[in-house]
Amino acid sequence: MNVILLEPADFIAADRVRLYDRATDTRVRHIREVLGAKVSATLRVGAVDGLLGSAEILQLDAAGIELRVTLSETPPAKLPLTLILALPRPKVLRRVLRTVAELGVPELILLNTYKVEKSYWQSPALEAARVREYFIEGLQQARDSVLPTLRCETRFKPFVEDDLSTLAAGTAALVAHPGADAATCPLALNRPCTLAIGPEGGFTPYELAKLQEAGLAQIQLGERILRVENALTTLVARLFS
Repeated sequence: MNVILLEPADFIAADRVRLYDRATDTRVRHIREVLGAKVSATLRVGAVDGLLGSAEILQLDAAGIELRVTLSETPPAKLPLTLILALPRPKVLRRVLRTVAELGVPELILLNTYKVEKSYWQSPALEAARVREYFIEGLQQARDSVLPTLRCETRFKPFVEDDLSTLAAGTAALVAHPGADAATCPLALNRPCTLAIGPEGGFTPYELAKLQEAGLAQIQLGERILRVENALTTLVARLFS
């Protein structure tokens, strides 16, 4: 946890925060046990969807921690990227949501495809509170404070035919899928990008064709087939190195 993010409900005044010592609040445990912080110590903090800054510990007792907060720093810039990702398995989704926030992806669209099991859409990992939790974990790792947005598209064909071409207009529109006709993933793009990544079994030929009809060019990372979370990190690193 490289920055402690503060929710609106934590503020008891414009520059005062009270964190209560609850079992569910990992921030208090981190301050007490990991940082070993005492009264008058200074912490790195940020307001969710707001500025970053510092906080001085004014009070630390069994009930919780009170902070004096100064927020004046702009959070790091997001990548110019819209990420379209076939909904992965729930355990993978948790890691992906954290990674998306860490990497600075501003917009994530989870997409249904033929190889996405229907049960995945019922996962508790997609509940709004859980998604927010995973995003915040990623932000706290990366010293960022601005939450990504999440959009779920459960119908592949209507999304690709009706929305995708407009969404991708004016961007480097790419679909990552191995194949003999796929170009090598470009390096260091200097413009906005729309990137689609399929499920672990890949897009079907029909799905790939529909994505290409919407204007997405096929790219690949080479002969090795990577897991979704590894492909995501590698692609983003290459595109925005």
